[in-house]
Amino acid sequence: MSTERRPNRLAREASPYLQQHAQNPVDWFPWGEEALSLAKREDKPILLSIGYSACHWCHVMEKESFENDATAKAMNDGFVCIKVDREERPDLDQIYQLVVQLMGRSGGWPLTVFLTPEQKPFFGGTYFPPVEKYGMPSFQKLLAAVLEAFRATRGEIDAQAEELTKAIASVGDRESRGSSSYALGPDLLARSCAKLEARFDDEFGGFGSRPKFPSTMALDVMLRRGALEKDDRALHRVKLALDRMRAGGVYDQLGGGFHRYSTDQEWLVPHFEKMLYDNALLLRLYVDAWRVTHQERFAKTAREIAAYVAREMTATDGGFFATQDADSEGEEGKFFVWDEREIRDVLGGDEEAVRIAVARWGVTSGGNFEHTGKTVLHEAKATADLAVQLGIAPSRVEEAIERARAAMFEAREKRVKPFRDEKVLASWNGLMIGALADAGGALGDATMIAWAARAFAFVEAKLLETRDGELRVKRHAKDGVAKGDGFLDDYAFVADAALDLFEATGDARYVTVARALADTIESRFWDEADRAFYFTPNDGETLIHRTKDPFDHAVPSGTSVACKVLLRLGAVADAKYATHAEKQLERLASAAVENPFGFGQTLGVLDRLVRGSVDIVIAGAHQDARSAEMAKLAWRAYAPNRNVVWLADAASRAASGAIAEGKDAGAGGEPRAYVCRGRTCSLPVGSGEELAKLL
Repeated sequence: MSTERRPNRLAREASPYLQQHAQNPVDWFPWGEEALSLAKREDKPILLSIGYSACHWCHVMEKESFENDATAKAMNDGFVCIKVDREERPDLDQIYQLVVQLMGRSGGWPLTVFLTPEQKPFFGGTYFPPVEKYGMPSFQKLLAAVLEAFRATRGEIDAQAEELTKAIASVGDRESRGSSSYALGPDLLARSCAKLEARFDDEFGGFGSRPKFPSTMALDVMLRRGALEKDDRALHRVKLALDRMRAGGVYDQLGGGFHRYSTDQEWLVPHFEKMLYDNALLLRLYVDAWRVTHQERFAKTAREIAAYVAREMTATDGGFFATQDADSEGEEGKFFVWDEREIRDVLGGDEEAVRIAVARWGVTSGGNFEHTGKTVLHEAKATADLAVQLGIAPSRVEEAIERARAAMFEAREKRVKPFRDEKVLASWNGLMIGALADAGGALGDATMIAWAARAFAFVEAKLLETRDGELRVKRHAKDGVAKGDGFLDDYAFVADAALDLFEATGDARYVTVARALADTIESRFWDEADRAFYFTPNDGETLIHRTKDPFDHAVPSGTSVACKVLLRLGAVADAKYATHAEKQLERLASAAVENPFGFGQTLGVLDRLVRGSVDIVIAGAHQDARSAEMAKLAWRAYAPNRNVVWLADAASRAASGAIAEGKDAGAGGEPRAYVCRGRTCSLPVGSGEELAKLL
């Protein structure tokens, strides 16, 4: 290894992930004209590496290969090496992930793809080890083989690249149409849930075995089925999954918030990175579970997620950071794991708290984490069981647990924290803003709504701009600098968040923003011939394929949320907005029913289309306690297809369009509430008790 290195081109990039590779001996380029022109000029293959800052195996491959001088020399001599942050450029990630899947492998990160100078892929994989193992060749051996094939059999390589490029263009379209001719109807959730439940783990909750992801969108479909169609088995399974996740090591027992996924079936040992989007989706799901069940443990978990985000993931100017790493001090999970000696040192002479903490969180002498002797904290014993075991009152157990949690959390704060990627992504901020607004309304927590409004103000100030007469979204901001044109999910998620804030605050300004973003979605992303939304705008960078990606991945698809926004605006503001959404949803219905794991969010929006929205209109001043009480009831009810419209002033009436017609306050300004389903509205009611009956 060389003792002194000059930073490569990535040192000039804003992305923390790219900056992490700035000291590699690899002659990395960011994606752009300089690298692409060089590949054509020198007729070199492109080695494209895609990852993100919190990706553990990305760090592993960097240490093993990209920091190795011999490997770097082979990369530099034979290839134009391009490093991409998948959070900055999901359009590139979408295209080149398909290469690996078309070759019969699982996608993921780090993604390693070899391209011709024309950007067409001819070979790909994910992580490659430095020596031959796991049934994979060493990375150096792979580099040599790929380069030899490129030079010696160029015609075959170009032909293979052409075939893969054609396949990329056709596979998404084919899979998004489905193979049946399903006609949308009232059996939508029943048919979808039957497929979901076939893969449900009735012992530990969730789906499949290992690794196990939260699968929030699939659980949301089951919650809809359980609550709206009185399917007790579906509802039981959702509660089981949420309880087991909350009790497992996948949940941060001291600081709140969820890790990315569990490496085992039991939710015990997580992959320790924390993502903003996971916590946004889970915050909504736990709040909805509370709405359905009224069980306080779900509300408590939601409050803890929100507190974690406020404490760890919020910038001073209000935006939300992207991720927290799995590693600290070069070791995965080091920040989070404990042994009994450490707990005793922290709790001192509080022997009762030590005994209860060790039992509660399953701390053993051997540990449960990778032969380190350390334990991933998890809820090994319930409060009631500990109370019986120790012969003390449950309240005394809870007091001891809280003493231990507070002291251990304070001590953990003094450890070296995992790296935090402080990019503020428009799409992920939209998810969290909407979740906080929704949770704040449901739980009666004005602070959550204030956090959401403050973050939205940041997005407006830094990431929204008027260009060519349209409201446009930038992809992300870092250190106050906005970069990159937004993709469909950026527009859709921010617009959806604006509508959530409108519901939570009654401020008509948010509807104005949502309408402007919806107008841009329709003008820049819609393909009328195919009745579908593109992922990239019509004035975006030209790549080998302009994707349409209606599938849910780690986050909901931009397509499904765009449809949701347009249906919401169609009900609240102007019926014209629903037209494109209905066309896209009809196109996706068969595929969604066939593959509910890939279309969970779409199924929720299809349910809104089939069942119709529940429109709750409140006519009354904000400062009137009676109208405020009715608004709270509207937020607290489980009505996943709801629109809440608060007609408090002339601005909110103007923003709300036809839905406001004929819905007035009573004599003397007394507040009135109306509940509309489909084309039928209730008579006005004037009290919370009457509204509760209608809901």
